[in-house]
Amino acid sequence: MELKKKFPVLSNSQIDKFLLFEKLIKNWNDKVNLISRKDIDFLFERHISYSLAITFFFKFKTSTKILDVGTGGGGRGIPLAIFFPDVQFTLIDRTKKKIKVIDS
Repeated sequence: MELKKKFPVLSNSQIDKFLLFEKLIKNWNDKVNLISRKDIDFLFERHISYSLAITFFFKFKTSTKILDVGTGGGGRGIPLAIFFPDVQFTLIDRTKKKIKVIDS
């Protein structure tokens, strides 16, 4: 998987979670426009890798609390939450249909 090449510290469990996230986003994208239809096939390259780029420069301490305001469908907060499982992420958005995606 391309994501494992870019982020070799990811465990198999984390990779599985990213694959599940991909499935969720692709399923919901047909109902709620989360990602451009032109970009959906490049979810890992253009969205998840982009979200995880911060991990090369910054490490959150265990139990840190992060607030993702305007999260949309969780495209930034969820990948970071998978990468940093010991950090508490709260994702908020004013669009209810996008929050519905996160809650699923």
